[in-house]
Amino acid sequence: MSNTMKFAIPILVAIIVALIPTPEGLAVNAQYFFAIFLGVIVALILEPIPPALIGLTGVAFSAAFGLVGDNAKDAAKWALSGFSNGVIWLIFAAFMFALGYKKSGLGKRIALILVKKLGKTTLGLGYAVAFADGVLAPFMPSNTARSAGTIFPIAINIPQMFNSTPENEPRKIGSYISWVAIAATTVTSSMFLTALAPNLLAVSLVEKNIHIPIDWGTWFSTLAIIMIPLFLLVPILTYIVYPPEQKTSPEAPAWAAAELEKMGSITRKEILMLGLGLLALVLWIFGKQIGIDSTVAAIFVLCLLVLTNVITWEDVITNKGAINVFIWFATLVAMAAGLNKVGYLKWASGLISSFLVGMDPTMIALVLVVLFFLFHYLFASVTAHVVALLPLFLGIAANLLPADMLQPLAILLVGSLGLMGIITPYATGPSPIWYGAGYISQAKWWFLGLIFGAIFLAALVVLGLIIL
Repeated sequence: MSNTMKFAIPILVAIIVALIPTPEGLAVNAQYFFAIFLGVIVALILEPIPPALIGLTGVAFSAAFGLVGDNAKDAAKWALSGFSNGVIWLIFAAFMFALGYKKSGLGKRIALILVKKLGKTTLGLGYAVAFADGVLAPFMPSNTARSAGTIFPIAINIPQMFNSTPENEPRKIGSYISWVAIAATTVTSSMFLTALAPNLLAVSLVEKNIHIPIDWGTWFSTLAIIMIPLFLLVPILTYIVYPPEQKTSPEAPAWAAAELEKMGSITRKEILMLGLGLLALVLWIFGKQIGIDSTVAAIFVLCLLVLTNVITWEDVITNKGAINVFIWFATLVAMAAGLNKVGYLKWASGLISSFLVGMDPTMIALVLVVLFFLFHYLFASVTAHVVALLPLFLGIAANLLPADMLQPLAILLVGSLGLMGIITPYATGPSPIWYGAGYISQAKWWFLGLIFGAIFLAALVVLGLIIL
């Protein structure tokens, strides 16, 4: 598809939706706003222009045409509301932590140590790759930076040591390593609140829409029941479903040891990064008990990273990826809040709720979880999925479920965001990187995604039966 077509389709979608007769019970401005919102979502999927510019354009058009708010001042306040959101600043700071792991070399050292300790067998290598991701996950909110930026450069060297390349015996070891890596990162992305940037966006939307806060500890203590078993099972499940042809890898520990030798002894910057990373994690977990907000904690540690020269101020102000995400998420938060502000979510949730009235509350909740997960086949962005569907599903739940079921359901919905990244070659940030390595064909990826997606979704349903 040409870029011109990618540019035209979202505009056409927005125009068509705007021209449809306004349904009964829905305000005209709400329909127009939804038309722009839907155009933004389609644009995020097709990406004719950078995602941040897409979100900024949606907000600018909506505010300029007075679709949100009673007057110009109210519209401006809404348009800028995302930039004052604490979660957005937390995401920005956390991206700097990821940069700290990369610049200090600590992320690479952790991965190599795990390969050295666990790499004598192919199954052990699978666990080494998974554990490398698991160790970094609580500290790195970008699974792309974690899996594609830190793990991939290390792990992709392993099969090449055994002459397993995309063109020559990919199933020997390379296909196995690739699938374990992507499957493990999808699980860790759901295991920890701070392991996936859209998780932070999602909990912000939960608090905005149904006024239920979800902190780091609540997230982990609830979801760990299934996430830890899934994480530990990923390498062996892959070993059974998609087994490597070579079962042993005695050279891998020696290669990792040689790479560690090249790195030399642990540096001052690595020690500082480790200490500050642990400080951030402790403050994220226990900060509320001592009166420190998680965003304030992140900014505090970010300042320490700069002051101790782990990263530089130049790194902060020139980090295009972090600034892009900051603008992107800030505008998407505003767009999502706009759906509620103009009354669209109240109307839509009421309409859908009418089809579920009379069902058992637990069944309603599980149906919502399953649909929320499966709808990700339509999205190439977890963020777009969150913005488009989470407020709507929360609105339906608020209409049909008792108050005491809203928090566990919200945790199930937001906790599925990492797991759903397994289903397609484009479902989450690292997927195109691992797919692009060439070890797994597109047909095989979809097949494995179906199997593992079914397993992950079944685990969510089981957890739902326990906590609902």
